[in-house]
Amino acid sequence: MLGTDTRTAALPRKPAAKVGSFFLTRQGGEWPSLGDKLSYACLVLGALIMFGPIVWMVASSFKTADASDLYRLPPSLLPHSFTISNYIDALAEFPFFVYLRNSVVVTTAATLLTLLINSMAAFALSKYRFRGRNAIFLLILSTLTIPLSVIIVPVFFVVAKVGLANNLLGLIIPPAATPTGVFLLRQYMLTIPDELLESARIDGAGEWRIYWQIVLPLARPALAVLAIFSIMWRWNDFLWPLIVTNRSDLFTLQVGLASFQGENATQWQSILAMTVLSLIPMTIAFVVLQKQLVRGIATTGLNG
Repeated sequence: MLGTDTRTAALPRKPAAKVGSFFLTRQGGEWPSLGDKLSYACLVLGALIMFGPIVWMVASSFKTADASDLYRLPPSLLPHSFTISNYIDALAEFPFFVYLRNSVVVTTAATLLTLLINSMAAFALSKYRFRGRNAIFLLILSTLTIPLSVIIVPVFFVVAKVGLANNLLGLIIPPAATPTGVFLLRQYMLTIPDELLESARIDGAGEWRIYWQIVLPLARPALAVLAIFSIMWRWNDFLWPLIVTNRSDLFTLQVGLASFQGENATQWQSILAMTVLSLIPMTIAFVVLQKQLVRGIATTGLNG
């Protein structure tokens, strides 16, 4: 009889609860407090502020280019006349896939080079003891205070002198080493026990093997964060590609989108449509790296 009562009590209740109570009830059946409700309200407000412009941009990319839709005042969120001609016309007159290829090549190669260079510098600054180590690290951090506009002209002269102007390598190599990446990876690698590296040296492992098979796997969370930052920096970069390249077949997406803006008129409907398409690879990369970041944080440890 007791077993029967236990099984009966374990049966789920009838689905009489409302949808609102399903989302508001916390684990354990407790109702949210006032602080929880305020937190939910702040999160919803923040989501609206962050994703509101993106939703408006995607919806406006399907609007017709007339005063009754795209240029309507006050502006509306949903299109009055839904059309996909903005995408069709823009792809017909805009070499989107050429610029997409250039952006993918530059972003991928620059991100891999950034991870390699910054991780090697961070490994040396965090695990090797030598005179002037802290001074070098402070010198690297001090470059964060130098505006890009101050060094962009001499850097361009150097790039042009070595023959990297009008070349995708000129977009990949110069901005590869970043002080932010060195700082992020160094601070994370300081948490890796030195005893683990010493044990590997006693077992006969070389420095390259320690770096490649021990330090890098343990630093996966920091590498994933730096990869996300690097992809955002390279994909959205406009000024440096505009200066280094003047051939249209080497333009990245951000530089190519500027061609829709003329002296007398701006094709906003085409800019919106191509901007939406340019966000798709970035969104996919962010989602993939975010999963790897969460997985790396969950499995961080000596068994990494």
